[in-house]
Amino acid sequence: MLTAYAQLAGSMILTGANVAVAKTLAGALPIPLILGLRCLIACAVLLPLALWRDGMVRPRRGVLGNLLLQAVAGTLLYNAALLAGLRFTTALEGGLVLATMPAVVALGSAWWLRERVTPRGWAAVALAGIGMGAIVLARGGEGEGGSPLGNALIFLGVCGEAAYVLLAKRAAGALPLLTASLWMQGFSAALLLPAWLPEAGAAARLADPTLLALLVFHGLTASLLSLLLWYGGLRRAPARIAGVFTVFLPATAALAAILFLGEAPTATHALGFVLLLASMLLATWPERRVR
Repeated sequence: MLTAYAQLAGSMILTGANVAVAKTLAGALPIPLILGLRCLIACAVLLPLALWRDGMVRPRRGVLGNLLLQAVAGTLLYNAALLAGLRFTTALEGGLVLATMPAVVALGSAWWLRERVTPRGWAAVALAGIGMGAIVLARGGEGEGGSPLGNALIFLGVCGEAAYVLLAKRAAGALPLLTASLWMQGFSAALLLPAWLPEAGAAARLADPTLLALLVFHGLTASLLSLLLWYGGLRRAPARIAGVFTVFLPATAALAAILFLGEAPTATHALGFVLLLASMLLATWPERRVR
């Protein structure tokens, strides 16, 4: 079980660290180019892995439609909104906004999948809203570098990722993980092609080895490794336990922003972090079983 916990924690740590990486990339390269190259990197690695582990699997038409929607919501909307938002706001605040994910998924489950939300779930939603309010207040002059527009774009990305989670839940088990991931990245690359090809000339900036290394790290970890670690951990740890490990995401994002990007947290940021952390724990902590 310790291995499963390490996999779950590692997945969220990589996801949180990628907020700082994404901000650096968004400041140096066009967003469509980042997303297009990231998808191509993921496809290049996923194709041999999927053929090796899963063989030639032909998805049904309905499954392909669901995967296309997952690509639009999870790969395109989430990443485009995240990268665009990070051009305006700080990685610190961006990571905190991402902490609203469990609450948004809970609301989406209630509205779309007609799942019952417990009183604790509604409390998590309320705390997430208050935590987001604290971040908005931080824009009142206490901190520098963030913006309501940037935070709103990242929250739009959160909604896209929540839609991806709900779509994946609806089609759970229809395809092996590697094959499903390959199709999603392939759909994303095809959809992005008209947007990133005109920006292909900017790829000359990747002659900078640091920038190239960050792009490869971003493509391999965000599109592949974090996903494999998460689902690898879920094979042994129950989903009700796995959700608790999402607390590593905003914590890692904040730490990376402070240590590597030199961003300065404020007291209001700390309050927002505590409220959002409490929201995540309420939304994901396992319920006590009544005997």
